Amino acid sequence: MSQEVIIFDTTLRDGEQALQASLSVKEKIQIAMALERMGVDVMEVGFPVSSPGDFDSVQSIARQIKNSRVCALARCVEKDIDVAAEALKVADAFRIHTFIATSPMHIATKLRSTLDDVIERAIYMIKRARNYTDDVEFSCEDAGRTPIDDLSRVVEAAINAGARTINIPDTVGYTLPHEFGNIIASLYQRVPNIDKAIISVHTHDDLGLAVGNAMAAINAGARQVEGTLNGIGERAGNCALEEVIMAIKVRQKLMNLHTNIHHQEIYRTSQMVSKICNMPIPANKAVVGANAFAHSSGIHQDGVLKNRENYEIMTPESIGLKEVQLNLTSRSGRAAVKHRMEEMGYKDCDYNLDDLYTAFLKLADKKGQVFDYDLEALAFINNKQEDAALYRLDYFSVQSGSSVMATASVKLACGEEIKSEAATGNGPVDAVYKAINRITGFDINLVQYQLSAKGHGKEALGQVDIVVDYQNRRFHGVGLATDIVESSANAMVNVLNNIQRAQMVEKELLRLQQQNNKQNSQETV
Repeated sequence: MSQEVIIFDTTLRDGEQALQASLSVKEKIQIAMALERMGVDVMEVGFPVSSPGDFDSVQSIARQIKNSRVCALARCVEKDIDVAAEALKVADAFRIHTFIATSPMHIATKLRSTLDDVIERAIYMIKRARNYTDDVEFSCEDAGRTPIDDLSRVVEAAINAGARTINIPDTVGYTLPHEFGNIIASLYQRVPNIDKAIISVHTHDDLGLAVGNAMAAINAGARQVEGTLNGIGERAGNCALEEVIMAIKVRQKLMNLHTNIHHQEIYRTSQMVSKICNMPIPANKAVVGANAFAHSSGIHQDGVLKNRENYEIMTPESIGLKEVQLNLTSRSGRAAVKHRMEEMGYKDCDYNLDDLYTAFLKLADKKGQVFDYDLEALAFINNKQEDAALYRLDYFSVQSGSSVMATASVKLACGEEIKSEAATGNGPVDAVYKAINRITGFDINLVQYQLSAKGHGKEALGQVDIVVDYQNRRFHGVGLATDIVESSANAMVNVLNNIQRAQMVEKELLRLQQQNNKQNSQETV
């Protein structure tokens, strides 16, 4: 009988640290629900003590997720663990993940401490976390550069203190696969109580070896793998979970292992993470890249036509990638749109049919035929919009040419009021943005502008992703239209609504904090 490898996803914690702009609570919930549908066993969704916003998002996700275990990160600090427990207590099942550095370099220069003190602190904090839940994970930060004798001491003490999962991170992506595998094998030989815990690994891709190190660790006995979708994360990224999952599936007979992942959800979840996080997937990315199942060599094409297994070790269908394309027109009804979304694997909770159908009709009137990739793009954009958006693009026009300065006129709905402004700029997009800034009075600095085609040829939709800097915070916005300037304007309006929503959340969190402080002071008196 095959053994289970637990899949621990940290896209919403470690993965988010790589993003230029923080995700909204709604976006995090969308990703969390997709990860749950994909079947991840544990999802680490934030670091609650780091900010009120992170606390709120962890708590919101913990309320909604039912089939995966929700986890939050905490340093070996009392407040971290208490705040993590407070955020997680609304969950059906939760885990507290606490960590402390164990390598000589980190202990000496970062902690300015000793190994004995580190062990004592780890024991105390694990026991504190156990007061809230029996599911406690402990990580030895920088384990890859920790002498094996020291690491063995820490692991044994952590298990005795009550940690059910021991995580061995290659924090800086330093080790080679044979080294990392030997670390795991050595722990099994040296730690007498190791059978009382699950050994986990968390690898980074600084040398491009995150997946290789994870597979070597699994081969040596690790039974939990931590990583992110598409490998996003700090610096060069994390272990790409979809690669580990499919490696276990494809080589199941050799490894005698399995996961609980629903493989047909991999592609769609990967695409969602890419879009929401504004991190495009390289075409040659293993498993989920655009070229993963493409064959250009004549010899390869001939071999695949005769038998796909000649050059394909897995099928596109095995990860949920379907090639069927169905054209819809403005005469297609709501039922046809709903049926097509179902055929592509979407469920009712993934989109609002009323909003999607309204956007579909507008697009169908403009371009005639609407394809699968159009529907997916519309569903994504509509999910990005909030129900109570303050700002809405009412109208715009531009004049531009090779020998004239670009001019833009914009009308923006600001709540119930329509405001208009005109501006000139270095091109039509710049002119539109300057007009919008005049209307709102926001001092917004454009940091990144990215245009991508959704579809093929002249019928493709233009999606614009922008990142702006406002009051020392980064915000991401996205727009979609058949016209590039309109897409750009929609992206900026999306940013404005994200800024306004962030300000509302901050005010509410401040109000709740002041209310709690007042209650605490009254109780003290």
